Amino acid sequence: MVVVELNRNRVHDCVASTMLGTSKLASSVFGDVCVTSFGTSSSVARRVALPQMPRSLLRGCKARAKIFTMIPFPQTLSPFTNEPSISTILMRIVSLFLVFILGVNATFAASKKLGEFEGQTDIGEVASPGTLKYDAKSDVYTVGGSGENMWFDKDEFHYVWKMVSGDLSLAANIEVQSSGDKANAHRKAVIMIRQSLEGDSVYADIALHGDKLTSLQFRDEKGGITREIRTINAGPKRLRLEKKGNYVYMSAGEDEDSMKPTGSSVELAFSDPYYVGIGVCAHDNANFEYATFSNVEFGEPTEAAVKARSAVETLAIASGDRTCIFATENLIEAPNWTPDGENLILNGGGLLYRLPIKPNSSLEQIDTGLAVNCNNDHGISPDGTQLVVSDSTEEGRSVIYTLPFEGGKPKRVTDNFPSYWHGWSPDGRTLAYCADRGGNYDVYTISVDGGEETRLTDAEGLDDGPDFSPDGEYIYFNSVRTGLMQIYRMKADGSEETQLTFDEANNWFPHPSPDGRWLVYIAYEKEIQGHPRDKDVNLRLMDLETGESRTVASFFGGQGTINVPSWSPDSTHIAYVRYQPEVDE
Repeated sequence: MVVVELNRNRVHDCVASTMLGTSKLASSVFGDVCVTSFGTSSSVARRVALPQMPRSLLRGCKARAKIFTMIPFPQTLSPFTNEPSISTILMRIVSLFLVFILGVNATFAASKKLGEFEGQTDIGEVASPGTLKYDAKSDVYTVGGSGENMWFDKDEFHYVWKMVSGDLSLAANIEVQSSGDKANAHRKAVIMIRQSLEGDSVYADIALHGDKLTSLQFRDEKGGITREIRTINAGPKRLRLEKKGNYVYMSAGEDEDSMKPTGSSVELAFSDPYYVGIGVCAHDNANFEYATFSNVEFGEPTEAAVKARSAVETLAIASGDRTCIFATENLIEAPNWTPDGENLILNGGGLLYRLPIKPNSSLEQIDTGLAVNCNNDHGISPDGTQLVVSDSTEEGRSVIYTLPFEGGKPKRVTDNFPSYWHGWSPDGRTLAYCADRGGNYDVYTISVDGGEETRLTDAEGLDDGPDFSPDGEYIYFNSVRTGLMQIYRMKADGSEETQLTFDEANNWFPHPSPDGRWLVYIAYEKEIQGHPRDKDVNLRLMDLETGESRTVASFFGGQGTINVPSWSPDSTHIAYVRYQPEVDE
């Protein structure tokens, strides 16, 4: 009797595939690798363990399998003799043939069980072992799992995976099931890229929750905190996670034909090889929940995902939750939140647009008359009846105009130029702006009706980004007078200039919240001069009661991200534009 057992650890369970050559099987079966032997009066039995094989030879392996073959042969003949007889050689050939046939059958059976994947694992401390049922006929994976959460610095869920290298995409139609009234609304079905099978691994996934919330979640360092970018279009039926270079992208739609980038993306480097797969977390370790994944497809990253140039996002101050509400291949900039809280005003290609804050929204052009070279310094009057733009159509350099909120003929405010608007006093009477007069950029104010301008700062170097406090008593601005760009505050008449930030960053465009509690601004690295686009930046939030600042988001942005006031009317959210770098083909 010859017993051949193929059994590796759970992570790499597999059986020898048909890709293994006969010579390799022969050396494996008849080499000096016997680990157990016993005999009877009529036969000899051997248990032979196959050695570890290179991963390239195990591509066809799908799951653990044990192959037991019963090969009787005369006791006087042994497959381990130094000088085999003709009978021994024939017996070996028969043995090899049976091992080959059984290996093919085991591989086929494992493939039917795991489909496109290689293994399944419970990540973290789950209360109940996870399950996978694969229906090859309908190509549907039903994954079950428990687990407390996939958040903070550790994950607990059931993961069905394969190991890959390089760039890829993985798409699936996902349906989250429910165990009943006790099912947690935040139970999750995920498409995931993961560096390792440890609970605190670096990862990125698309998570579809039980309540239809859909987000790109990620942990950018081992043991770090999970963060997410939600999509405003909740509960899409088909989702695709795409990796190209060091970026991971999310696309969504009702079907493959309607799939488009959500704008959610993150810079995250994975080392080859890494894991990719599907998974389920119950969000309550006492529960066990299921999700189905159908039309599962591996492929290459799509061109559309990589070309999503601009993403408009909002950030909740209390939780730090980010939501992407719109994405486009075009360059758009500088959101203003309308007083009714229902729209954003942005610029792009010299024009002004309105963007409804709702699912499946699109840009709506605003009539700005002759002003067709608007830059990113624009805004809304406190009473919501007027718009202000900075446009270079007439003079070739920026001039400030006002126009009706709905759009219409612009009215010129500043005679001198260049002038770049940044703030509107709460009483609606005064505009604050940055202007170059005599080779030095300083802060100025002017009546909304035009007339003589008032210079408020005269320090050497650039003073920029003036914005009024909600009570109209102060103007916040940024100045490079100390060598680095820092945040300052002064009285509305230009007196009592006071520095507020003293760090080793270049801080730009301070905007106080409507309730006067917070100040948001953007921070560049110390080495960055000016406020260029397409840089790694931090969105910083200062508590105006304590003077303490913290980073609330980090991303690829800069010029156009928050050049102008972008607070929600209730002071709970900030709107901004995040940019996506071009990825080499």
